[in-house]
Amino acid sequence: MYLVSDTRKVTTHRFIEMKQKGEKISMLTSYDFTTAGIVDKAGIDGILVGDSASNVMAGNTTTLPITVEQMIYHARSVVRATKRALVVCDMPFGSYQADCKDGVLNAIRIMKESGCDALKLEGGVEILDTVRRILDAGIPVMGHLGLTPQSINKFGTYSVRAKNEAEAAKLSADAKALADAGCFAIVLEKVPAKLAAEVSASIAVPTIGIGAGNGTDGQILVVDDMLGKTQGFSPRFLRRYADLNNIMTSAIGRYVEDVKNSDFPNEQESY
Repeated sequence: MYLVSDTRKVTTHRFIEMKQKGEKISMLTSYDFTTAGIVDKAGIDGILVGDSASNVMAGNTTTLPITVEQMIYHARSVVRATKRALVVCDMPFGSYQADCKDGVLNAIRIMKESGCDALKLEGGVEILDTVRRILDAGIPVMGHLGLTPQSINKFGTYSVRAKNEAEAAKLSADAKALADAGCFAIVLEKVPAKLAAEVSASIAVPTIGIGAGNGTDGQILVVDDMLGKTQGFSPRFLRRYADLNNIMTSAIGRYVEDVKNSDFPNEQESY
């Protein structure tokens, strides 16, 4: 049973309707069937199958190593568990930066093989031609501006972006260009709250913030971070809603103890 009264499938059109109505959009990441089913049932509006799976699921230090094949695997798993939420899949690094043709072919493949509802691409005017071609192929696109983790080697840091006037102006122009091209939403990551609010008010499509203040049209967090499964990662924007790391460690520790003491399985747990 859903924890929301409206159980209709969320679509890209409904994202835009929510902005028009002033209704905030809730998003989380998910990478597997079990987690996605719980997240969806709890009433989330959108699930991002993020390339952050490279960090969370595979233990890489950046998002760069994850492949198209791996993203399809994670997205397919999430789609199978999801009934209500809009499922957006990241296009991974190297799948669209080379040229438009590669971008369109990879976009079509991810959509066909995963069954997701939309794709997310990082970048502004530099990738606008590719965004337009993917949109022309009938594939909904979510943009991503500000801190773009696929460009970490260019930036050299995960610090807040667009703090200076020139970068802020470029971000605003990029957001307008992506919206005008037909993107149904834009993620704004780790940018000043004032700028994010100004950009959100200046475009017709919803903005989804992460470390961008409360003036965006919605919010997204990495599910493993907000549930407290990850440790040692505490940016200012992260609110932990649970402490699953300690809960899971305690439960597994009790299981180990019971096995060692021959307390598990007991007679009632045996055939």
